[in-house]
Amino acid sequence: MEGAMVRTAAITALAVTMGLATGAAVAKDWTTVRIATEGAYPPWNSTDSSGQLIGFEVDLANDLCNRMQVECNIVAQDWEGIIPALTAGKYDVIMAGMSITDERKQVINFTDSYAGTPAYFAVLKESELAAYEHPLDMANLEEVSAEEQAAIDDLKQALEGKTVGVQVATTHANFLDQYLGDAVEIRNYDTQENLDLDLQAGRVDAALASVSYWQPLMETEKGADFVLIGPGLDGGPFGGGVGAGIRQEDTDLVEMLNKAIAEAKADGTINRLAQQWFGFDVVS
Repeated sequence: MEGAMVRTAAITALAVTMGLATGAAVAKDWTTVRIATEGAYPPWNSTDSSGQLIGFEVDLANDLCNRMQVECNIVAQDWEGIIPALTAGKYDVIMAGMSITDERKQVINFTDSYAGTPAYFAVLKESELAAYEHPLDMANLEEVSAEEQAAIDDLKQALEGKTVGVQVATTHANFLDQYLGDAVEIRNYDTQENLDLDLQAGRVDAALASVSYWQPLMETEKGADFVLIGPGLDGGPFGGGVGAGIRQEDTDLVEMLNKAIAEAKADGTINRLAQQWFGFDVVS
């Protein structure tokens, strides 16, 4: 009897401790929010010559923090370790051009989408692939129509035997694995900038990324030799737009950010920042 009472008391104490811990996580007093970004995916986020983080998401993060009346602490984090570091408590939010996917939602939570643009392949203007054309402008992979499947098959045939570069652990990499993995050689890169260098040098035949990355780059000297080939790709493995990643237990922070994002959409702030950094609207 005494043993049973001891066990019951221990279980009760554990339950209380867990309950307090859970309550603390849900009801945290958010006075400072630590936000991680890659700092290597312009114009979404990048690092200038002085080491300062800049970009669309840096400006948006500061705006959202102002709306939530919290102090914003933005830090740089390598892409490959960005989700594990979030779940380990190194920071509270990821804003790094991260697409909302079912696979990622098994590990972290997401806010509503604040942006979303299709993916395109970039090739050198002097490449034989630069002449590739397809009458379909966009292919949505959520529910692939016969016309969209034909476009993907045609693109696959055009790229067959080629080397295609992509940033590792991205939705773009997922697409290549799923749709083109048996036709092309996929080369993974730690950063998009390193991929750009190899594309420019002809070490890869094509590269896949978001049009919101390619278009501003192509207006610079670095990307002036690139051209996009289509169709554009979205849906399916590309997820449901770009959102902020948060630990699953921080549901109150998700609510705070969603409210701030909705306000920033409604008053035109996100569109203004998009026009500043991308040159076009990215609100999804």
